[in-house]
Amino acid sequence: MAWRCAGISWPPGARTGVLVWAGGRVSPLVAGKELGFRAEGARRCVGARGNVCPLAAVVPGRTTQARCPECARLDRAHSVAADTIADDPRTYRVYLAWFGPGMVKVGITAEARGPARLLEQGAVVFSWLGRGPLMAARRTEELLRTALGVPDRIPYADKRAVRAALPGPAERVAEIEELHGRALALPGWAESLERIAFEAVDHAGVFGLDGLPAATGVVRELVDGGVVAGRLLAAAGPDLHLRTAGGQVVVVDTRLMTGWGLVGADPGAGISVPVAEVGAGDPGVQDGLF
Repeated sequence: MAWRCAGISWPPGARTGVLVWAGGRVSPLVAGKELGFRAEGARRCVGARGNVCPLAAVVPGRTTQARCPECARLDRAHSVAADTIADDPRTYRVYLAWFGPGMVKVGITAEARGPARLLEQGAVVFSWLGRGPLMAARRTEELLRTALGVPDRIPYADKRAVRAALPGPAERVAEIEELHGRALALPGWAESLERIAFEAVDHAGVFGLDGLPAATGVVRELVDGGVVAGRLLAAAGPDLHLRTAGGQVVVVDTRLMTGWGLVGADPGAGISVPVAEVGAGDPGVQDGLF
């Protein structure tokens, strides 16, 4: 029987991520674990906001969001990222996230989610900057983005390209600490946003990045009958780094797994789906959900 993957989740306090399956089952992503699955049939829309797609529409294999146009519009219409919920009463936090040398971004997330958003993005190091109402967090995010010259999004291709060559913990923290100090010193912060002192959180151990070998390829899409199999080396953000039986290190973006029916396969079966070189036209940019 085929299982349907809902992507990676990072449970509060967990030391590893888990693959989530339709119906609530989970598979812990422990380094060294042997994985193997084969896609069956067509990739179909996963619906939106807990609602099943009424058309069970077929969706392209290369998109990271397995939704048809109608469900994508519904999902976006209720997204904080789209600025359609300006009256959201929740408390939000502004953060700085570090993904590699020279790759720091600013963002916001609902305070109740804790660091889940940072884990989902694959942030190697992060620190909170402030907390307060949504619109105050939004205004401060824009201030920091403009004044510090840091983006609010970083392509996954860039993140993947540096994971195997990261500097040590002290260097990782130093870059984000310097930016944090500059951010807190800026005038123009929203009055209702409380500043938060610097405290770095390093996820390299949680992701399994220490000693990670460089990837040689990235899965472009799943196809009917295509197999992905290997030994898990690391799980960072939505990405699984696998070593195949042939010795290749391949990255699988689990967002490409959503919408497919998946059945078990021999962990030694290797990869029989389209694979591209790391960074070669990779469109994967982090989504804007909070």
